[in-house]
Amino acid sequence: MKNQKKVKINKKVMKALSSGQPVVALESTIITHGMPYPKNLETALTLEETISREGAVPATIAVIEGRLRIGLDEKELEELARGTGLQKISRRDLAPAVAQGRSGGTTVSGTMILAEMAGIKFFATGGIGGVHRGGEKSMDVSADLLELGQTSVAVISAGAKAILDLPRTLEVLETHGVPVIGYRTDEFPAFYYSRSGLPVPVRADRPRDIARILEAKWSLGLAGGVLIANPIPEKDSLPAGEVERAIVRALEEASRREIAGAKVTPFLLAAMEELTEGRSLTANVALVRNNARLAARIAREYTRL
Repeated sequence: MKNQKKVKINKKVMKALSSGQPVVALESTIITHGMPYPKNLETALTLEETISREGAVPATIAVIEGRLRIGLDEKELEELARGTGLQKISRRDLAPAVAQGRSGGTTVSGTMILAEMAGIKFFATGGIGGVHRGGEKSMDVSADLLELGQTSVAVISAGAKAILDLPRTLEVLETHGVPVIGYRTDEFPAFYYSRSGLPVPVRADRPRDIARILEAKWSLGLAGGVLIANPIPEKDSLPAGEVERAIVRALEEASRREIAGAKVTPFLLAAMEELTEGRSLTANVALVRNNARLAARIAREYTRL
């Protein structure tokens, strides 16, 4: 691995990678920017436990004091969860963070880069970033979409965050040649609810079937990621109409406060939590746990091929 002095891989993760065990990466912005303390720590520990129970090894990824960290222990997770002033680290931020010794949570794109660097093929998250509403004017498009087009990691998520422009998000994924696989669904999920009305190009009903698609893609030399769209369980989903009304109100407030750039998504998620009286946060925890479970099962099947 290049730049070994800048990268630290947890011993348990290193052992798993060396012995060919399934490993699933987890992002850390859900800890640093996605949820309040102590819910963020509880969720991080739950996700790691969920992956372990499914027979895979969890690897939460972050940047701590300029070092790229692949796998964290419980003490380090708590320090991240309690931390203040931590950076949100995407592709553009990795080099400055390393050079300046900063700490922060890695986004989907940042986590994908470090996962591939370590040889991890699977990554569970809540929902990817995408084209923001009004993005045709603001050009606010998440780096997650471009990363999926070039970094060979399978991302298991509940679609893209519902606060985004989902049709345009799917168009950008198509432009970058990213396969989108619906797990047991013909529709692209919309984060807080399971159906957006937008079709997915490929459906797969078993983790083994998804593993075979991934093996075929990468064995053909087709670089780049794959998005596995895993709907939130129906029992945990929120009514689409209620979610949409809350999103509109949250967007209006963000516009009024002139919130832009990397601060938009954390603000909108926090506003959604307030407007739904905490139910959006409960749904968020449920869907990311569901994704972690599926990611571990796909990783397990992939290692058997």
